Amino acid sequence: MRFLSLIRVDENTGQVPSQRLIDEMTVLIEQMRAAGKLVDTGGLQPTAKGRRVRLHNGKLSSIDGPFTESKEVIGGYAILEAADLDEATELTRRFAALHGDEWNIECEVRQIEEA
Repeated sequence: MRFLSLIRVDENTGQVPSQRLIDEMTVLIEQMRAAGKLVDTGGLQPTAKGRRVRLHNGKLSSIDGPFTESKEVIGGYAILEAADLDEATELTRRFAALHGDEWNIECEVRQIEEA
């Protein structure tokens, strides 16, 4: 089964990954890919570089970022291959733990609907 792990961050902190975090994340990503557990992963640009498209009452609109009404935003994602939600959660916990006490993040793990 595939799962999507959404990484929520407070983008208003201006925080950037340390070299330690980048190095440890590179190792973890390589390990998870080699084990067939990581399908894809990536970080997202700040909302200031994005746009929202909204459909409301049949009318489409779009708004350029930043999205000031949102404190926490999706900062990255991982698509995981796991036997069940428990395994996907454990894989996500490994990722979150690398951030140590330098970061405050929250990850949401959800199974991807497959036909």
